[in-house]
Amino acid sequence: CNRPTCPQCQVPSAVGVHCVDCARRAAASRRDVRSVLGGRAVAGALVSKGLIAACMVIYLVQMAVPSLDSQFAFLPALAAGEPWRFLTTAFLHANYMHLGFNMWALWVLGGSLEPVLGRWRFTAVYLLSALGGSTAIYWLSWPGTDAWGTMTVGASGAVFGLFSTMFVVQRRFGRDTSGIVALLAINAVISFLGANISWQGHLGGLIVGGIVAAVYAWAPRGRRQTVGIVGTVAVAVVLVGLNIARALIV
Repeated sequence: CNRPTCPQCQVPSAVGVHCVDCARRAAASRRDVRSVLGGRAVAGALVSKGLIAACMVIYLVQMAVPSLDSQFAFLPALAAGEPWRFLTTAFLHANYMHLGFNMWALWVLGGSLEPVLGRWRFTAVYLLSALGGSTAIYWLSWPGTDAWGTMTVGASGAVFGLFSTMFVVQRRFGRDTSGIVALLAINAVISFLGANISWQGHLGGLIVGGIVAAVYAWAPRGRRQTVGIVGTVAVAVVLVGLNIARALIV
């Protein structure tokens, strides 16, 4: 039956009902993506929700304990002696608008990517992109400049890593990428022209997220799990090595 009012042809969705054939095609498409990326079927985007909840709770703590920023924000001058800052900075935010934009982006991108990547791959992309953002800030800051003593906070580096991951996944399966390219272009302009925005962190997250996503997307059939794990570890080791090298240069 093809009548739009026929209950046999429709299934519930988050925003009303969908044609059952469309729902089946969408489900098949997700299965195809998972089969190539090697991800296991997951529901509910639990990692994304957990990250959002953590950032929101930590922001409330920031409001109550302003000194939290000075202990956990990324600061190039202190990075060598306090390496936890490379990742903890991604859970801090400057204000509620900063928090709101990043969490909205994480909600949208995480809801699409986590089910097809699987939880551990999604988590790896997010955290490595955050580390990549801090690494770029570290390498592009030098003693004697304002940037060397400027604190940076926010999940933007990790979010930009998810943007590039979405681009890689779309390209891998021959899908239209014009929307994500336009969004990235707009954000790039804002990053470079906006005040108090770390374009270095955005750039670092974007590059690292794309590299990690490419490892997952083009891993050879039959070795996806192994290549994914080795690639993830390799990227992490390279980033840590770059930061150690940077610390020795100073």
